Amino acid sequence: MTCILTLLHVTRRPIFCKRTCVTSHLTALHSTLPKSETQGPGNENESLLENLTTLGVDVRMVRRRQPGVLKRFATNEHGLTHFLQSKGASQEMVASIISRFPRAITRSGEHLEQRWELWRRVFKSDGEIVNILARSPESFFRSSDNANLKENIVFLGSLGLCSKDLYRLLTTAPRTFSNSLELNQQMVELLRDVCLSLGGKDPDQFVRAIISRNSYVLIRSTKRIKGNVSFLQETLGLSSSKLLELLQGQGAEVLDLSNEYLLNNFRDIQQKLLSLGCSQDEVKTLVVKYPPVLYISRENLRNKIDCLQDGSVNIKQIIQKPKVLEFSMDNLKRRLKELQEIGYDFEKNGIGILDSSQRRFDAKLLRLSGQ
Repeated sequence: MTCILTLLHVTRRPIFCKRTCVTSHLTALHSTLPKSETQGPGNENESLLENLTTLGVDVRMVRRRQPGVLKRFATNEHGLTHFLQSKGASQEMVASIISRFPRAITRSGEHLEQRWELWRRVFKSDGEIVNILARSPESFFRSSDNANLKENIVFLGSLGLCSKDLYRLLTTAPRTFSNSLELNQQMVELLRDVCLSLGGKDPDQFVRAIISRNSYVLIRSTKRIKGNVSFLQETLGLSSSKLLELLQGQGAEVLDLSNEYLLNNFRDIQQKLLSLGCSQDEVKTLVVKYPPVLYISRENLRNKIDCLQDGSVNIKQIIQKPKVLEFSMDNLKRRLKELQEIGYDFEKNGIGILDSSQRRFDAKLLRLSGQ
C-alpha cells in the first residue's frame, strides 16, 4: 500500500448562526446548523420528530442514545440524507445511521463534504466509506473538527503508516483522529523513547509495528503504556532485546490494557499454573509465547485449561503451545470430542492439531479417520 504522505488541504469556514425564536417556520430552519440551540429543557422539536419518523428513523433509539438532539430547532436531516444517498447509501441505511448516531444530523453540508474528501485520502471508494458508516457511524461523525482530522492523518502518514493501517485506525479506534495532534505526538514520542531505551535502532519502525498490532494504543494514556512496558519487563525478566522483540510482536496486543487488569490477569495465570505443579519459569514461558493470554478472564482461563486437561492434554503441552487457549470453549470441546472418537493420542502426537485452522483441522481429521 502506498503510504499516506500527501498533504491534505481543507478550508475551514466558520458557520454563523443567529438565535431565533421558536415559530411556525421551524421546518425551514433545518438546513442551518447552530452549535447548540435547543427548544428548551424537556421540549422536543415536534417538526424534527415528524421529519425523522418520515425518514424511518427509530426515534426511541435516538432518545436513548443522544436525546439532546431532539431538542434542537436547526438540524440537517434532509441534507444528510441527500448527501449519503448521493454516495450510494440506501434510505434504510441512512435511517439506521441516524438512529444509532443522532448527532449526525447536526453536521452541515460543507462539513460533510470536507470530511468525505479527507476519508477518500484513506479509502479507495465511496462504497467503502458507506459500508463503514453502516457498521459504525460513530467513526465518521464522532468528531466535528475536520482540521484536526487532517492534521492527524498527515502526521500518522508521515510515520510511514500506510492505507491499511489508517483504515484500521479509522474503523476500530476513531477516537485516535479526534485526539489533539499534540496528544498523538506525545504517544509516538513515548514509543520512540521505549525503543531507544531497549537498544532499538529504528524507532519509527517500532512505532509502526506497535500501532499496526494494536489500534487502541493511541487512545490510551502515556502513563498506562509506560506502566505496562515496565510491568512486562520486570515481571517476565526479559533482556532488552527480547522485550523489544516481544513488543513488536504479540506483546503489543496487551499494551492497551489497564495496568490493574494486566497485573490481576498475570496473577490469575500464575496461581492456576502453580496449583498444577508448574514453575515460575513455566508461567513466564506461557506468557512470552502467547501474550494475549493476558486478555483472558480468570474464569475463562481456568475453564479452558480444565477442559483441555479433561480431554487428556497435559499442562506442559499447553505451556509449549498456549495459542490453543485462543479458541472458544465450544470449539475446544467439539475438537476434543471428535479426536477422542478416533482415539487420538495427545501424548504421542502432540496438540498441534488443536491449534490449527478449522479447514486444516477438518482435513487432518478426515485423514486420521481413514475417510
